[in-house]
Amino acid sequence: MQLTGIQSALRDLGLDGWLFYDHHERDPLAYRILGFRPARHVTRRWYYLIPANGEPMGLVHKIEPNMLDALPGVKTSYSSWQTQQAGLERLLASRRRVAMQYSPLNAVPYVDLVDGGTIERIRALGIEIASSADLIQFFEARWSAEQLESHLEAGRRVDRVRAGAFTEIGNRLRAGAGCTEWEIKNWILTGFEREGLFTDHGPIVGVNANAANPHYEPTQERHLAIRKGDMVLLDMWARLAAIADSVYYDITWTGHTADPIPAGFTKVFDIVTGARDKAIERVQQAVAAGEALAGYQVDDAARAHIRDRGFGDAFVHRTGHSIGRDVHGTGANMDNLETHDERGVIARTCFSIEPGIYLPESGIGVRSEVNVYVGESEAIVTGEIQRAPVRIL
Repeated sequence: MQLTGIQSALRDLGLDGWLFYDHHERDPLAYRILGFRPARHVTRRWYYLIPANGEPMGLVHKIEPNMLDALPGVKTSYSSWQTQQAGLERLLASRRRVAMQYSPLNAVPYVDLVDGGTIERIRALGIEIASSADLIQFFEARWSAEQLESHLEAGRRVDRVRAGAFTEIGNRLRAGAGCTEWEIKNWILTGFEREGLFTDHGPIVGVNANAANPHYEPTQERHLAIRKGDMVLLDMWARLAAIADSVYYDITWTGHTADPIPAGFTKVFDIVTGARDKAIERVQQAVAAGEALAGYQVDDAARAHIRDRGFGDAFVHRTGHSIGRDVHGTGANMDNLETHDERGVIARTCFSIEPGIYLPESGIGVRSEVNVYVGESEAIVTGEIQRAPVRIL
């Protein structure tokens, strides 16, 4: 736990403390930020306050009195609901404004982990609750130098598997052999295992109208054949399996098995990749200039490019998401569609930029996804950038 840094950040934000709370391990962020794992299953509520000044304090149940022993500070215990209420009043005495894993109007669902009843209970004590979203980004979403290197290495390996997958599709089609979305998905997963990569689910292999379903995944029971004349979308994410603290690399590429590639597909591809490049440029210029930049502004840059070319209604998701130890991380998202993400784009964080256009009635779905890492004075795309559709045949 970065106690000194957390307390300094609390003072900078004008907060009296950061109140952590959990029941049945519903808040994984609490354990990651506090830097401990419970020694046993959490069956009773615990509370832990890091004040802006002074020693932290905890409140635990009497049948789980050692739950917070790994953390500094005095812990008191409760058993009845009355003693729990009294313990909370003592814990928060003289505090006026504290951060919790809460997001007003559920604007940032990755952060909104404290149940409504607990929010009501704390507010009933006269406490103003602030969102911990910015604190979480600073203390949980930033990467170490080792994590950046793990990402770059994962990228090199994933890019090899991605290139090999398109080659495999082409080889099978030229040989007249069967080729399905499901088979290529499993070919990719075998490649990940060979490369020492781990993924929690996926990948996406989508043909034609399935590529126009942004979160489609083939299954053994539901998949399409890949044939000559088809477009193919591959969305792949993985991290190094051998490193517990490694972070994800997440990309999407598209290709076509027709020769020549249809003009309608190429037109959509060019618009999508143009939007991607506009968003990258927006980030890079802001970082180089030391300009404050929020996630929603990056989304605006990509979305305007697509909207101005008449496809705004076909871009149905945010421009990008935070990337970390989970493929969808806890930092700022590039989003002014699903949410209005006002969190800042800060140094040592990474996120995807992945605009898309989805036209199921035309059998076209194009998404172009890269990862952008923000350093202290520059932002970089961490892997290969697709500049033209993959010619599969």
